[in-house]
Amino acid sequence: MSTLADRKKFSSDYVETLCDVLHDLPWDDLAHVLRLLEQAHIERRQVFIAGNGGSSATASHMVNDLIAGVAKQGGRGLCVMSLSDNVPLITAIANDKSYADIFADQLLALGQSGDTLIVLSCSGNSTNVVRAVEVAQNMQITTIALLGMGGGRVAKMADVSVIVPSDDYGPIEDVHMVLDHLITAYLRSWLIKGRQDTSQ
Repeated sequence: MSTLADRKKFSSDYVETLCDVLHDLPWDDLAHVLRLLEQAHIERRQVFIAGNGGSSATASHMVNDLIAGVAKQGGRGLCVMSLSDNVPLITAIANDKSYADIFADQLLALGQSGDTLIVLSCSGNSTNVVRAVEVAQNMQITTIALLGMGGGRVAKMADVSVIVPSDDYGPIEDVHMVLDHLITAYLRSWLIKGRQDTSQ
């Protein structure tokens, strides 16, 4: 049985590690992501989000935030959808074709040149994520990757990659959620500032 001191130290060490990871994020890459999403909003482009496992839950959460969260102060949210949400469609593609194509086939049907794809992956090596980025490139869809573990294959393919400096799934997924909330807060602030500037 662990002691109270053991449990407190484990908790403190985890949070300290997470703080270190957050401190060392690639801020220039993140600023580039914010600019791309500003442009997607201005041009009313579609934004697609995809991820597996825990990252699929983050993708769904991001849809909520980028629509409702961005619009919270009376603005307009982004036109965004998760490619991880439609279970009947995902299982049909996986069963009839392959699991590697569950995101790519949706993107082929729904996307168009000028849209944006955001992929979330701890390793950057998931075949279905790699395949989605390949299809996006062929369709001239801008690709943003939120990654970890050095970025894997996707880091070399995406237009911009934000690589969380960690090899541990927990902190990587924690930071991806922080990035979701940071992006949402930034876009909401940007829209409010824009409305204030035009009213002066």
